Amino acid sequence: MITPVETKKVHIISLGCVKNTVDSEIIAGGLESAGIELVEEPEDASTIIINTCGFIGDAKQESVEVILEAAQLKTDGQLKELLVAGCLSARYKKELTIEMPEVDKFFVTEDFRNIFEYIASKPHLADDPDHRRKLLTPRHYAYLKISEGCDNVCSFCAIPLMRGKQRSREVDSLVSEAKSLVARGVREMMVIGQDTTTYGWDLKPKRYLHELLTELDEIEGLDWIRLHYAHPSHFSRKLIPIFKNAKRILPYLDIPVQHASTNMLTSMKRGLDADGLRRLLLELRQEIPHLKLRTSVIVGFPGETDDDFDILLNFLEEIQFDRLGVFTYSEEEDTSGADLEDDVPTEVKIQRMDAVMDLQHSIAFNNNQALIGQELDIIIDSPDPDDDQQMLGRTIWDAPEIDQQVIVSGVYEPGSIVKLKIDDAGAYELYASGQADTFIPLGDIN
Repeated sequence: MITPVETKKVHIISLGCVKNTVDSEIIAGGLESAGIELVEEPEDASTIIINTCGFIGDAKQESVEVILEAAQLKTDGQLKELLVAGCLSARYKKELTIEMPEVDKFFVTEDFRNIFEYIASKPHLADDPDHRRKLLTPRHYAYLKISEGCDNVCSFCAIPLMRGKQRSREVDSLVSEAKSLVARGVREMMVIGQDTTTYGWDLKPKRYLHELLTELDEIEGLDWIRLHYAHPSHFSRKLIPIFKNAKRILPYLDIPVQHASTNMLTSMKRGLDADGLRRLLLELRQEIPHLKLRTSVIVGFPGETDDDFDILLNFLEEIQFDRLGVFTYSEEEDTSGADLEDDVPTEVKIQRMDAVMDLQHSIAFNNNQALIGQELDIIIDSPDPDDDQQMLGRTIWDAPEIDQQVIVSGVYEPGSIVKLKIDDAGAYELYASGQADTFIPLGDIN
């Protein structure tokens, strides 16, 4: 009598940044193409894959906690295999193998082939796995990862230790993937990489971000293109006319500055001093109509004095960033920052973070108040879970997950782009209503 082979049911948990999301999508797409069943709930899975983050202390702790919670399902549920991939696994594989025997297998980043072969018990398909991505986002937007790894030496960052040196993808491959995603219904594309502004520098012959964006901007059926992770030290002025003249590239830039004190920028090994940062940001604001800027800053870096912090606060008040995230410094072993004394007390770090957020709250509120009465293009993301007569959407200046939402009165198809009047605003949300001047349904696009 032949014993039937049990069908594996796989659940994927993706932690950390959207670059991890893309990796998880590639894993999911490859498995699904091989006939492996993917399940929504971890309790229903026979195999769980956790794609971990190892960027900062809190992210590492979250990854460990999620692994331990999943491991409990081996006792309480039907889970038979627990697999761990991603940055935490790549960085601490040897230590984790010893400390977490409940994990069946650890994989490093981009280990798609080995993950597939381990689960499917057959060789990986030869064709490009990127084109078989199973989107984990709503179908009207997706992330286009243009490179992997990073060549920067920022003293606070361990990403090069986990993901290696920069490896850019060829322009033709990226354009092909973008067209494939558009054919599946994607209307908004977020261009991502560890440092998008150095895209192509490692290719032979060299290619450049402005060349890639020019080609992406020509893709029919794509409405919005949004650029993330633009390093200020590498921002080419050749990008400015691309933004000014583009049909689809949004007037939105995610450009992390990390600090504004020259002392801190030098210690962080960021490349530009405060004056260079100021000149770049003011030029971008002057040259690109309707531009809004997102940034991130770190407070409490070793050696940060009260004067350094005051310089940062004054800079943020001067530049008036439209979107901002703030992190307290956490030491990362094997980085050059780890050689510095972590001399800013935790309570001071928290006080400085709160001061930045208080300032940003005021800036964001005033900026949003100025939008009341205007008509804006809004992409509809989903129904409002708290009110079935409302939808949740975003303006051209807001990326998914990290930026504010627009609470829209009325019912629209997710993925449609509508022009609506802003009726009210808080610091981190807008309220819109009114008859749409434009309604572009997705229909039954596959």
